[in-house]
Amino acid sequence: MTGLDLMLDTLADERRRRRTVMSTSADRAARVLREQVAEGRLACGTRLPEERLARALGVSRNTLREALSQLVAERILVREPHRGVVVATPDVDDVADVYRVRRLIETGACRDVAAHTPDRLAAVRAAVVEGQVGAAREDWAAVASANQHFHRAVVALAGSPRLDAQMELLLAEMRLFFHRMGSADTFHRPYLAENAAIADLLEAGRGDDAATRLASYLSSAERQLVEAFARV
Repeated sequence: MTGLDLMLDTLADERRRRRTVMSTSADRAARVLREQVAEGRLACGTRLPEERLARALGVSRNTLREALSQLVAERILVREPHRGVVVATPDVDDVADVYRVRRLIETGACRDVAAHTPDRLAAVRAAVVEGQVGAAREDWAAVASANQHFHRAVVALAGSPRLDAQMELLLAEMRLFFHRMGSADTFHRPYLAENAAIADLLEAGRGDDAATRLASYLSSAERQLVEAFARV
């Protein structure tokens, strides 16, 4: 069974279990697919078969096409001649642009300490622990997902649905970048300690210090990605 087959089966099972009806909302269908990319279940270049995907999601073909068009506009998917819709393969310019936006959003969320409620800080810490547990099991795919969850939780500190929605798009693109890095162990292991240190600073109310550390962290990750893209 391919990764695509497994994803389609999982989506269909989840829909049946939750009795979810999505036929009236392309936005919800797009959100599900975006999440599949962000969680690493769809790799760059994967072709998305419309009929099977619509059936797995429980939506009409027209609704699915609307959702796919939305994701194409978001640069997560692309349309290719003779292949249809496929998962995008980003380039080095995409890396630079995404990290430029991330530095603005994530550091800003760190500095807005007045918005840092206990439950929001707890979500940041939970993502740190999730990554540590994954590393202890040497499950580096789980560590990569935990890292995504950490950065989502950092942005969620601001308490802004609009920023949360923007970060959802960025995280989907980020996962596509990670496919170019090879070993998840090599790329993600050093950031486990960084995530923990940033969580410590946030919990201590030191939002400016957390933002400074995170900005340096993001610049380092960007350099690694740019170097990896140059080797391909």
